[in-house]
Amino acid sequence: MEVGAVIAKDGSVIHWHLPPNRTSVALPDSRSLWDILWENRANLAGFAHSHPGGGLPGPSYTDVTTFAAIEAALGVRLQWWITSTDRLIELRWEGPHQHEYVGWEVQSESAQRMWVAELRRLSY
Repeated sequence: MEVGAVIAKDGSVIHWHLPPNRTSVALPDSRSLWDILWENRANLAGFAHSHPGGGLPGPSYTDVTTFAAIEAALGVRLQWWITSTDRLIELRWEGPHQHEYVGWEVQSESAQRMWVAELRRLSY
């Protein structure tokens, strides 16, 4: 099941996004998630979510358009993480076009990213 987490600038989890209608290939958004993003916009680092399976995950078109829409609505650029069972990537907007996000593999899941293990546990 896909799982999401709203991440604060200090690396802590502000909110676990575990909607009952999530699936192995979709993590629906919700009004409550938007409210949490909006209320915490000054303290947001970004959002992390899981993708099914192992190996290097990549963003879907839905992921990228969602990233762009959230950033446009909040008026800030965020970090976006996607984890599989064994690998983690981080993405950021590089532009100039609206959907141009660049990603790289995170080699070290440092103490600041302690949420990765819990994200995987909740997902798999």
